[in-house]
Amino acid sequence: MSEAPVAPRPGSADAAGTGPDGRPDPLLIPPRARTGWRMLPARVVAMCVVELQKLRHDRTELYTRAVQPALWLLIFGETFTRLKAIPTGGTPYIDYLAPGIIAQSAMFIAIFYGIQIIWERDAGILTKLLVTPTPRAALITGKAFASGVKALIQAVVVIAIAAALGVALTWNPLRLLGVAVAVVLGSAFFSCLSMTIAGIVLTRDRLMGIGQAITMPLFFGSNALYPVALMPGWLQAVSKANPLSYQVDALRGLLLGTPHHLALDYAVLVLAAAAGIAAASSLLGRLAR
Repeated sequence: MSEAPVAPRPGSADAAGTGPDGRPDPLLIPPRARTGWRMLPARVVAMCVVELQKLRHDRTELYTRAVQPALWLLIFGETFTRLKAIPTGGTPYIDYLAPGIIAQSAMFIAIFYGIQIIWERDAGILTKLLVTPTPRAALITGKAFASGVKALIQAVVVIAIAAALGVALTWNPLRLLGVAVAVVLGSAFFSCLSMTIAGIVLTRDRLMGIGQAITMPLFFGSNALYPVALMPGWLQAVSKANPLSYQVDALRGLLLGTPHHLALDYAVLVLAAAAGIAAASSLLGRLAR
């Protein structure tokens, strides 16, 4: 009878992950798998990249979205600068308006972002994403910051138009970096607001109607077009609860050097984006049913 095979010794080099000299050999020790929170940043970035790759196939949205802010600056801004009807503390009205139009164009891109996630639900893509190890918060965060990057591209277009019209903007790199952060955070909130509404209404038609109903009140209920001091008391209260007002205040202070409250502005934008991500993540499962 043949003898049973001898089991490998526990102290062998392969089992212990050591080389002939007894020292640990990195080629024999497999890397530790990243789990939990360690995978979260990579998955957020992956989702953001997937969203942005859609622009390679169709850039029409970016071109058409640039028309409206251009009209606001060319027609509304130039006309009210001549009228001098709105007191802006010595700042030309078109200069005062430009940061508000940057915030407006970013919001208009983000506020209908929920339509896309409903389309993904209808196409079966969302169900496939939810069965992957990617946390729902990472999925929503990736989409939210992809919306922010799209809005940032739009902001560059508006800044170029404003500069061509003679608006006195800063070109300080640190201030422009702050502008980029404010645009991305504001867009992240409004895209999450849209995805939250999508998780409640569940259909594209209803979301489209609600998005159109809240877009202009959010815009006119902010300091994008006129100072808060000119508003009636009830509208001032609305403006103080509107994240768009804090985004405009940050953009105006950074681009024009007007009085601002950057610490408060960024704190509100960060908290609003975090709350939006939490709300949209909690309703994602309901949307996929």
